[in-house]
Amino acid sequence: MKRKIMTTLLLISYATMSEVWAMPDASPPTVSFNIDHIWVLLSAALVFFMQAGFKAFEVGMVRAEHGNAVAIKNLIDWIIGSLIFLFIGFGIMFGKSSYGLIGTDLFFGIGVQDNPEGSGLGTIFFLFQIAFATTALTIVSGAMSERTGFIPYMTASAIVAVVIYPVFGHWVWGNLFYEDNPAWLADLGFIDFAGSTVVHSIGAWVGLVGIWIIGPRLGRFDSHGNPKEFKPANYSYSVLGLLILWLGWWGFNGGSQLALDGAVGDIILNTNIAGAAAGLVAFFHCYWFQNRKDLYPKFLGGIIGGLVAITACCANVNHFGALAVGLTAGLVHNYGYDLILYKLKLDDPVGAIPVHGFCGVWGTLCVALFGQFGPETSRLTQLGIQALGVSVAFVFTITVSYVMFTLLKKTIGLRVSPDEEKYGIIIGGEANMGEEEEEMEMSEEELLQLMK
Repeated sequence: MKRKIMTTLLLISYATMSEVWAMPDASPPTVSFNIDHIWVLLSAALVFFMQAGFKAFEVGMVRAEHGNAVAIKNLIDWIIGSLIFLFIGFGIMFGKSSYGLIGTDLFFGIGVQDNPEGSGLGTIFFLFQIAFATTALTIVSGAMSERTGFIPYMTASAIVAVVIYPVFGHWVWGNLFYEDNPAWLADLGFIDFAGSTVVHSIGAWVGLVGIWIIGPRLGRFDSHGNPKEFKPANYSYSVLGLLILWLGWWGFNGGSQLALDGAVGDIILNTNIAGAAAGLVAFFHCYWFQNRKDLYPKFLGGIIGGLVAITACCANVNHFGALAVGLTAGLVHNYGYDLILYKLKLDDPVGAIPVHGFCGVWGTLCVALFGQFGPETSRLTQLGIQALGVSVAFVFTITVSYVMFTLLKKTIGLRVSPDEEKYGIIIGGEANMGEEEEEMEMSEEELLQLMK
């Protein structure tokens, strides 16, 4: 009996140890799979946290009386973007493609999880992408701040989330969920790793059309077209927002690898190098060559411009390439800032257009200029493909945005009242006037003077 018991125990031990010895062959893929999920989910959280960074940055850059309205619009961007992108936008961007132009399934989140043909990341992939979509919306809110009505802005955000961003995104990233999806720009070889054009330039071009149609803030330019100083609420608050954005960019670019592999560290390091180099150049270029004019906004905007620029090419350049991208992005930002404000006379309170628009274009072109390719790839050919991609983004976004803002202006209106511009937009209420000023109506002469 004892011999039978011992024999049975030995057989059980052998079977158990056999399973344990066999585990190393099976467990690494499972462990790697889970780690990738955790990393992309953490990256999605970092990108979501960037909304707090945008809020702090923008509230610090606008006038103090408009801080509450700007903050609420940042919150609305996340709410509108989350729901609209869930219902329609995600499917248009990542669904099964119709001729490489538009997605046709995955609406209302159906088919995202446990889809044998789709991304193994499932819902985590969706969460990551929804954070990207809301970033594009937030860029618009900053550019059009201090004079845009709440309802028209919500309407515009919804249209951007359901049409402009996902349609162009499908042309570039439409094969990220279904690998065999045709995406016509991606199929041509267009590279935008984490969205210098797809996210940042798209948001900037929507904002550019918006500020052109709605016009400058009252009193921003004098009778000769020279900009008058509008005191920002708090630059130190903007610095806090910038630091939050900088941290979030580690997830923005690093998470776009969609796996925690050996490339992630280099991607994040490239991101950090470019942001630091751009800030250094933007500061000293303004200090030495631009008479220190607008030094603070150019310094802060230059850093973000470097982060935007490296976003397209952070996985394609080495560390010296990242340094070159950042150094040049600082100059692109400063010259772009002056072009928008002093040449084109456009009022962009937070500097969104030079940061996200011009630096986004530059970073996308830098894929060809500084990227590492095999011998079969010609830099000149790649540069042509990159130029085509940024041109398509510009023309498509400008066209749809013009129609959108023109219709909004002629129907429900875009602009708040002069009193709200002067005293601050109170969403759902009246302008925040003092007791004495509440009893007075602005005369025609005062209004004309304010507009000057």
